[in-house]
Amino acid sequence: MKLNSEARAIYKSIREEIKKRIQLKESLTYLDKFEPTNDKNEILRRQAYFKENLPRIVPELKGILVKIKPIRFKKDFLHDRLLVVDESEIEKAQALGVCEVSTEPLEGYDLILSTIGIGIDVELSISEVAPELYIMPLWENRETLKALAQIANLLGEKSVAESILKTLGELEEIMKRRELIENLDELIAKEERRLNEKIAEKLEKFSLTLTGKELLDFLKELREGNYDAIFKHFSEIESEILEEINEAKERLSEKLNFTVELFSRENLYPVEVPPESIEALHRELERELKVELYLKSREILDEIKHLIPKLKEEINKAYELEFLRAVKEFTEGFTFPELIEGGIGFINGRHLFIRNPQLVSYAVGKIPIKFDGINGERVVILTGANSGGKTSLLELISQIVILTHMGFPVNAEKAWVEVLDELFFFKRKRSIYGAGAFETALKSFVRALTSDGRKLILIDEFEAITEPGAAVKIIAELLKIAYEKGFYVIIVSHLGEDLKKELPFARVDGIEAQGLDENLNLIVDRQPKFGVLGKSTPELIVEKLYRTKRGKEKKIFERVWRAFT
Repeated sequence: MKLNSEARAIYKSIREEIKKRIQLKESLTYLDKFEPTNDKNEILRRQAYFKENLPRIVPELKGILVKIKPIRFKKDFLHDRLLVVDESEIEKAQALGVCEVSTEPLEGYDLILSTIGIGIDVELSISEVAPELYIMPLWENRETLKALAQIANLLGEKSVAESILKTLGELEEIMKRRELIENLDELIAKEERRLNEKIAEKLEKFSLTLTGKELLDFLKELREGNYDAIFKHFSEIESEILEEINEAKERLSEKLNFTVELFSRENLYPVEVPPESIEALHRELERELKVELYLKSREILDEIKHLIPKLKEEINKAYELEFLRAVKEFTEGFTFPELIEGGIGFINGRHLFIRNPQLVSYAVGKIPIKFDGINGERVVILTGANSGGKTSLLELISQIVILTHMGFPVNAEKAWVEVLDELFFFKRKRSIYGAGAFETALKSFVRALTSDGRKLILIDEFEAITEPGAAVKIIAELLKIAYEKGFYVIIVSHLGEDLKKELPFARVDGIEAQGLDENLNLIVDRQPKFGVLGKSTPELIVEKLYRTKRGKEKKIFERVWRAFT
């Protein structure tokens, strides 16, 4: 469906309203699939899609869908891994792009894998060489997996995410150990502090009490260099310190699942672990963990590999559900229009971008129900009070027509829309006044009339950019052409009475001001009266100014107002 710039601006505003409600950026692509179309069958297909799926969207989904994150299985290059292959397999192995490839073992790699001896026909795959590239993204996105399982449960469906989560539980212990290794420096420093505090407490409590004779014997042994005899007095405290060191060693070894030898038994206090010892332990633990993680990942991947394609489908389905959820939120209270031939109309339409708008019913052409004053006219002149809602009504009509051609429900209680090829909306702008404005507007209007097809043309006060006398002649001729071509036209004009004389086939509708409220604001019934010329009632504006001004201005406005009465 073709839209001119103003009509496309309304379409973009509708898109933005839906986009504001979409929580996941991956869901935005679904909106691109619903550009306005003039294919009736496609519109009906889209309506059927929404009718089937929108009722499935429950409020609880909003808080769950926001947790969905993309799970990307990247073929990252693994610098710590060497794959040893036969010469005939080099090209195939390099094509995997996930590790170094060689025909012989090389030093410096934490993990060396080999296909030699298995046979040159072995089927190399990323899942065998680097299963972590699948398993780690799944592990890191467990919240997404949990959310997918919750969504399936809400919708009464089954999810492979639940099975994958259960199998990933086998990684729990390895990942806990991985976290400990990542925080090894802090873990050892904490144990070091604990150990020194314990030893300091024991030293403070230790005291050596000797009788006079024992003191003489002690000094004698000291002079003779008999240190064994001397140190027997300290053996008890030394034994207690060594016991603390052993306990610390056992605690660390148990936590890391690795025998740790870090604490010196020679320099008992203060206990200080050399940084190079910590670094060596860190390398050894990482090397062991990588092997264990590789083996466990390969084992898990063998169990769940067949579920991954289905998981990708579930994630994409979640993105689609988020799009549908946003559409349902946006179209709450809307209804699906009926596609008809011969007219466009609606009951209780609600403007999308006006807060607490008055509901309006309107029609052009023939629709299945009868409004008083409407006889199936395709050309309508909309007249009436300034600020009465005429431009807003044109916007409302555009919104309903565009939503219909998107396949969406529309903002009305009931609606009937003919499938159109083009929608033209000529909206009056302040910037349009000035040299060349009339010529530009006239060219645009004529372009809308040149081609054939099913068209709705909406025009907002064309006469504002030229002289009233000329405007009547120009507009009348252009509307005659539109009528002859079978187009639908609604034009806002203050020249309704003059145009009606020139265009007997056109209907004139009116929006009228009914007075001033207690705050001296215009009281306007924004529902047009069909077949009735709307008066702009300028006397009400004059009355408002007379009642609000002071001094000399008030006297002048009073005199003008009295002229009406």
